[in-house]
Amino acid sequence: MALFKRKNQRNDSEDSEQSERKKEKGGWRKPANTAFKQQRLKAWQPILTPKTVLPTLFICGIIFAPIGALLIWGSSLVSEMTFDYTNCQNLPNSTAGAITWTNMSSSEFSYNLKSADNGKVITTPQYAHVDNSAANNVSTANQCYINFQIVSDLEAPVFQYYKLTNFYQNNRRYVQSLDTSQLSGKYVSNSDLGSGNCKPLALTPDGTQAYYPCGLIANSVFNDSFSGLISESGGSNYTFSQTGIAWPGEAKKYSALPGNNLSELVPPPNWVNRVGETWNDSNIWNLQTDEHFQNWMRTAGLPTFTKLYGRNDGDTLPAGNYTVIVDMNFPVQGYKGTKSLVISTVSWIGGKNSFLGWAYVAAASVFILLALIGTVRHLVKPRRLGDMSLLSWNR
Repeated sequence: MALFKRKNQRNDSEDSEQSERKKEKGGWRKPANTAFKQQRLKAWQPILTPKTVLPTLFICGIIFAPIGALLIWGSSLVSEMTFDYTNCQNLPNSTAGAITWTNMSSSEFSYNLKSADNGKVITTPQYAHVDNSAANNVSTANQCYINFQIVSDLEAPVFQYYKLTNFYQNNRRYVQSLDTSQLSGKYVSNSDLGSGNCKPLALTPDGTQAYYPCGLIANSVFNDSFSGLISESGGSNYTFSQTGIAWPGEAKKYSALPGNNLSELVPPPNWVNRVGETWNDSNIWNLQTDEHFQNWMRTAGLPTFTKLYGRNDGDTLPAGNYTVIVDMNFPVQGYKGTKSLVISTVSWIGGKNSFLGWAYVAAASVFILLALIGTVRHLVKPRRLGDMSLLSWNR
């Protein structure tokens, strides 16, 4: 009996120890007795009544409507002309001395002019494919001449853009395909580059040399080039500066010279026609001053985007007929994309975009419509706040 009693006492003591552990463990998990941790903070919730909701809707509508009208007016001060020259390479060949012009279709150009010029007659733009292979320069062998009309004087600043569609710069693999250390002029070994984000365009097939600059973004840089506006009426040509087109401070990300020896580097495959198959002291590309390259490396978030190519901040662009010569090197038809030349001015709101203004107007219309409906409903069939007779079990 004593043996069984000792065993029972041992079991009872073990049970009490386990229960004490559970109590202690539960105590550890219990939040502190504070207003924040016990969710006893003071709170206020507005009671939505017709007297508060309806005036709020009217006020929002009254505020949004003039803001939208102001934004639409600001956009109406901008003139923007877009010329799609994707199909230019498929036109019959011409020479610079005997150009065969072809009218652009209505889907290949657009004139979004400032409101003062909306009623003016616009001559259909024309373009022509010029075979310039005799110049012995691969990058200028295929040229597109675009002839268009400027219907009224455009006050400075005037900007020149290129526009691409169906080009997904936001693809994850594409966005990551660069090496910031290499771009900033630091030495990067082939092993580090080969295992980094630049692959499959980090090293040459035999692995002995590195591409500079490496990666998919640099290899696919937009390489069409545009001339200034050549006057057809004998007036002076209109030129664009290609400096000041990148974001401020963008040049700090790049170096004038690479950190590796030039013998260890080669140009990317798509750069060969422009610079040759090797880098040397005479042709090494200065990434710190190439603002076109810097703009391209800042990838776009949408498949349709424009990038600044040139600007003129001091001269008015006179009305008249002009021609722009495009050196065509960038292929887009293979992936069913398009490329366009854009000439635009700006206003205090920026470029031509009336969407934001109309969005404000639409929101104002919805607010006022809801306010009117609510007001009529409240006047015709008012409802007393806290009316117990409207509860389902009292009906």
